[in-house]
Amino acid sequence: MKNIRNFCIIAHIDHGKSTLADRLLQTTGAITERQLQEQTLDDMDLERERGITIKSHAIQMNYQFEGEEYVLNLIDTPGHVDFSYEVSRSIAACEGALLIVDASQGIEAQTISNLYLALEHDLEIIPVLNKMDLPGAMPEEVSDQIIDLIGCSQDDIIPASGKTGLGVDQILEAVVKRVSAPKGEVDSPLQAMVFDSVFNSYRGIIAYYRVLNGVIKKGDKVKFMNTRKEYFADEIGVLGLDLVPKKEVRAGDVGYIISGIKEAKEVKVGDTITTVANPCTTAVKGFEDVKPMVFAGIYPVDTEDYEELRDAMGRLQLNDASLVFAPESSAALGFGFRCGFLGMLHMEIIQERLEREFDMTVITTVPNVSYRAYLKKDDELLIINNPSDLPDPSRIDYVEEPFIKAQIITKSDYVGAIMTLCIEKRGELKNQVYLTSERVELTFDIPMTEIVFDFYDKLKTISKGYASFDYQPIGYKTSKLVKLDILLNGDQVDALSALVHQDNAYNLGKKICAKLRELIPRQQFDIAIQGAIGAKIISRETVKAVRKDVTAKCYGGDISRKRKLLEKQKKGKKRMRQIGNVEVPQSAFLAVLKLD
Repeated sequence: MKNIRNFCIIAHIDHGKSTLADRLLQTTGAITERQLQEQTLDDMDLERERGITIKSHAIQMNYQFEGEEYVLNLIDTPGHVDFSYEVSRSIAACEGALLIVDASQGIEAQTISNLYLALEHDLEIIPVLNKMDLPGAMPEEVSDQIIDLIGCSQDDIIPASGKTGLGVDQILEAVVKRVSAPKGEVDSPLQAMVFDSVFNSYRGIIAYYRVLNGVIKKGDKVKFMNTRKEYFADEIGVLGLDLVPKKEVRAGDVGYIISGIKEAKEVKVGDTITTVANPCTTAVKGFEDVKPMVFAGIYPVDTEDYEELRDAMGRLQLNDASLVFAPESSAALGFGFRCGFLGMLHMEIIQERLEREFDMTVITTVPNVSYRAYLKKDDELLIINNPSDLPDPSRIDYVEEPFIKAQIITKSDYVGAIMTLCIEKRGELKNQVYLTSERVELTFDIPMTEIVFDFYDKLKTISKGYASFDYQPIGYKTSKLVKLDILLNGDQVDALSALVHQDNAYNLGKKICAKLRELIPRQQFDIAIQGAIGAKIISRETVKAVRKDVTAKCYGGDISRKRKLLEKQKKGKKRMRQIGNVEVPQSAFLAVLKLD
């Protein structure tokens, strides 16, 4: 066990983690030239197209150093704030971390938050200065930032380049020398922690685990402590580029188990695996449960596909433990699911994966966050995940909304514009620190609702891409919130309801009505689109009727003939307005999200 090293790679988005991981795999011979493709570990089409890592990936490498054979288990992690749950799980399975900083960009918000995650778990941090081959690299300046941040010495920082392969040998050497070997007893009862799982349509569910104590052997009868289910270990092994079957996996190592599990809910990330014959007494303290930030409804376009969608969501949840969902129904859209996501990018990725991997076309409703409403009578607390659950305003004492602490690191030129943006979003400046003469860290308390839509895009736009953003929840605060309803011909469309701050309600109502007027197709009767707060209408637009010329066949002749036809049409229109229903196209739901 003294020759095993478990480490992960953490960094901000686009600082070159996956490319550096490729070089490590090549140098140790874990993959051949033929298997190598750019960002080898990003195996999803979506990851390659967008150039981001969505899933953390584990792989085992063998490394010769000073005449000894070492086993290195590497986990490459995502850099986007929406996937920080993946990072926290990877960190829990490791003893060391490579902290990668782009030499041309310096330290950014996500670098700092991932570093704190690693320090909380007492990991050995190895700072790496990546992209040294770029003409814009500023090694001295960025090295000073790293030294300020983690208090290491200049000699501890390894200059490297994922593109040219510079510094890869020093990194592997540092991992062997500086990262401690895993602690654990081979002779103790088996205790292994599940940190990830994937679904294979031929073999059922494959769970990835880290063995903390004991040994797991092929054919053992194992038990999952959380679900209390028992299985036979049909196949176990370690994670190379493909699965590598073994007879046994020992303490300190990372491996996989295939035991013919078919049901997604039988495997929970953070669960403990032990043997039935000699069980361990305590379960491993797993990960804290994920806290979804953004909620949205996902509905099948065709209501008959509901069961298929449930199945698809279950399988996706296996692969992405941060997805939370529960069934719900809507008057406009039928049966679907209320889903919790970690952010807008996460929501977009889930929707895209449903379409690609499971061939499910879905409708997503307006995303929102979860609120707390306190009622006047007996001070009862209601958790509001969906605006349509909000009780009548006369019964509510006050409503609380979730706030986050946002950290923004930017160049000093853009401070004014960023402050204006945050204050528009009801943010409150808490702190402003100059990290260097050029870089500023701003800390704001902002309501989560304001960030859900387009905050990140706007931040990137006004800072010309130089601002980086990270956030963590800080609890609930009281706010003046009202429920904005959208009515079509007097019928409420629950999928378009939103909880908004009282001061913004009028403007938002006006904008949504104007947008819907452009998108809803014209009918043979007038369609009234209204924005309402309670019983009070605050805005209105009308989609004019398409007029059918019923008097075209009367040429000349008495006016009374024409009037008779027009009266008949008028009655028909009146009846049509009573029973005609208005279809809201999918583009309307999406356009409301992109309102400025």
